[in-house]
Amino acid sequence: MSLKGVELQIAIPKTFEAGKMADQVQQQALAQQAHANEALKKEIERKQKIVNTSEGMDEISEDEDAGGEYVTDPYKKKKKQKDQQEKQAQHPFKGNFVDFSG
Repeated sequence: MSLKGVELQIAIPKTFEAGKMADQVQQQALAQQAHANEALKKEIERKQKIVNTSEGMDEISEDEDAGGEYVTDPYKKKKKQKDQQEKQAQHPFKGNFVDFSG
């Protein structure tokens, strides 16, 4: 395929323009990828901080349940008192052994 001089005058500038456009597209893709990467890092860091703070909250709530003195809900207090009374009210050997011999 041979090109004439007039055709080369048009083809060569168009080639440069196409090269510039391809370079711009490539740079734009790299910039988008870098931006997405930074956003992902921030999201991971945020999630790590959330997990750390929620673990601390779990430890506090376990202590409140175990201690009894930290319980502020009146319904929980009544339930704990009722459970303790039931444990104390059980007979030591009544209903624990069934004699099938006769």
